[in-house]
Amino acid sequence: MEKKLVKRLAFAGILIAVGVVCSPFSIPVGLSKCFPVQHMVNVLAAVFLGPWYGFGMAFVTSLIRVLLGTGSFLAFPGSMCGALLCGLVYQYTKNEWLTYLGEIFGTSVIGGLLAYPVATLLMNKTAALFGYVLPFFVSTVGGTIFAAVIILLLKRTKVLQKIQLH
Repeated sequence: MEKKLVKRLAFAGILIAVGVVCSPFSIPVGLSKCFPVQHMVNVLAAVFLGPWYGFGMAFVTSLIRVLLGTGSFLAFPGSMCGALLCGLVYQYTKNEWLTYLGEIFGTSVIGGLLAYPVATLLMNKTAALFGYVLPFFVSTVGGTIFAAVIILLLKRTKVLQKIQLH
């Protein structure tokens, strides 16, 4: 296998492991709980690996969490939409701030709206169409802030350019 591909897969595996292992970590925010690690991983995947790795990693992380009982089917639409959108934004703009907004919009608005059919059809729950937008927003903002701090520190130390894999 190509050396660069091996590095990408290894880094993706590490980020997936971080997403799974840290999934129980939450921060209470008002009536909601913020689960920031998946969103931090989405942004880091966008910057280091690209949109399709981020999308695939979000799917694998959500699948493992569901199988382990630490996540629900609602993890799929939020994490995957956020990962794909922020990855595409970064790929085409290389602008970190737009990437952060892509994660927030992709997770909270697109993922929040797609959570409605998942909740009502797959999970047999009563939900409002916009019922998941605000909780997803709270969660993604926390994780995006963590990722922004990590990326800022990596840029300041000039490490970011050395470890980008796409």
